[in-house]
Amino acid sequence: MFDGVAKRYDLTNTVISMGQDRYWRWATRQALGLRPGERVLDLGAGTGVSTVEFGKSGAWCVATDFSQGMLQAGRFRNVPMVAGDAMALPFADESFDAVTISYALRNVSDPDLALREMLRVTKPGGRLVVAEFSTPTFGPFRTIYMEYLMKALPKVATAVSSNPDAYVYLAESIRAWPTQPQLALRIADAGWSAVKWRNLSGGAVALHRGYKLG
Repeated sequence: MFDGVAKRYDLTNTVISMGQDRYWRWATRQALGLRPGERVLDLGAGTGVSTVEFGKSGAWCVATDFSQGMLQAGRFRNVPMVAGDAMALPFADESFDAVTISYALRNVSDPDLALREMLRVTKPGGRLVVAEFSTPTFGPFRTIYMEYLMKALPKVATAVSSNPDAYVYLAESIRAWPTQPQLALRIADAGWSAVKWRNLSGGAVALHRGYKLG
């Protein structure tokens, strides 16, 4: 499915998010608190647009995605790319200072296993940031948001995406995803410590951050 939307994926994301995707990437980089010389895994990186953003910090970032079509679509970007499965990462234990995954954890068939794999490849003291669509906190906005997801989003995607049916799945997967507190518990259950979250855009997106203790 993601191979099928790769060609116009970045454009479609900008359109359906009304341009907020750029802000969300910037906020994710700030949450990671990256320093020059650190090693960062950008998991579910797609075409690598987020990897480029994280690299602005001076950290060394590698884009990893299960979809080789997505990586192929982003090959023009000057970032290292590795095809890999989030549930069996092709990296050694304690390889990275930070790991992040943006809008891809709900696409993994076993998110809890993926969270444990991310913990495995993170150095002691390292951190995780999960950027994911979430549940708006204000009731009226939540109603409007859900209406947009289920009715307007597929129509918008039809106009700009190379595979509009994929965005019907996107809407359904967002609606079924855990709330912010529920996801925080799952991250903690996977072994991450001091898990907290921050809402963006009224809770339409949430950044969850955790740390790997020694």
